[in-house]
Amino acid sequence: MRGLEAATSGPAIDRTPTITKGQINMSKSTGLPAFGRGSFGRSSGRSGRGGTVTLIEDRVTRSYARTAKITFYVVAIVVGLLAAVVAASYIHPILALLAGAAIGVGVALPVAGFIAVWPVLRVLWWWTPEILATALVVSGFVVLSTHTNMVVRILIVALVAGVPAGIPVVRRRLIAIGWCLISRHRLRSCFNEFIISNRSGSLPLILWAKPTPVGERVWIWLRPGLSLADLESRLDKIAVACWAANITVERASTRNAAFVRADIKRRDALIGTVTSPLVDLVDPDAPVMPRAAGEAPTALDLPDIPAQRTIPDTDTAPRTTKRAGRNERSDKKPAPAPAPEPAKPGTGDDLLDWV
Repeated sequence: MRGLEAATSGPAIDRTPTITKGQINMSKSTGLPAFGRGSFGRSSGRSGRGGTVTLIEDRVTRSYARTAKITFYVVAIVVGLLAAVVAASYIHPILALLAGAAIGVGVALPVAGFIAVWPVLRVLWWWTPEILATALVVSGFVVLSTHTNMVVRILIVALVAGVPAGIPVVRRRLIAIGWCLISRHRLRSCFNEFIISNRSGSLPLILWAKPTPVGERVWIWLRPGLSLADLESRLDKIAVACWAANITVERASTRNAAFVRADIKRRDALIGTVTSPLVDLVDPDAPVMPRAAGEAPTALDLPDIPAQRTIPDTDTAPRTTKRAGRNERSDKKPAPAPAPEPAKPGTGDDLLDWV
């Protein structure tokens, strides 16, 4: 008790901030920010330091805002000057200049606004299937609640949820579509977490996905700063993030290197049991012919094979060849040329006369 009283009766610790000359000491605050790290946050779905889930990073928002501002000025000036030149042929030049400025601003505003809100539109695109499915389920349940009672609603909901689950073909198709949605978000997390992106932080656009016999196939539009080689060097990490066995990436277009395709493989389609329809065609009442099973050879020994003597061909007759429509022997030699006859004596023709 005395130790407790001494501990409680000790000097009180002053926790108020102290201000000295040239220095300000403040107690550490554990309060959380009101809306994450900024007005928007990262779209990976993880928590920031303040414990909030962010959607779009601040640098992405600033980058697109800067691009939208530059686009607004460029489009407004170019379109305004062109419109003023055309309008000057019909109205006063001052009025034409004012009309051109109004037209330029009217055209530049939608273009710049689209660029500024593109990060938000991209997030909406990522979640479009889930948003549409949720809207369809909620609207259908509202309509059902308005026109039916509780018992009918329970029966309809049980039929809608139970029938697809009870039919194997429909159930497998729904599961494959669900994996397509999961793979899109897992790939987006890969691009956001460990795949090198551009300096502005904009992520590639994941277009669509479809189920395949071994998994899913996803089409991706790469942004500047990424290439197919960057994805191929991280295929093992992407496979782990997508909860897959392996993944392959290749170009989806021969004319554009930014359009790539990712094949996510979760199972091997070649190891399944394939039933043959030929078994059903066999008549079970057909008579069975007994056959003696012979001894299957297990090894081959060359000395056990009798040698066969080969007799060479003794036919040495010359072959005949067909030439110029006649059969001639190929070994026939040409006839020698006749020797010149010697000069006969007594003819009065002496060879010395010709020398």
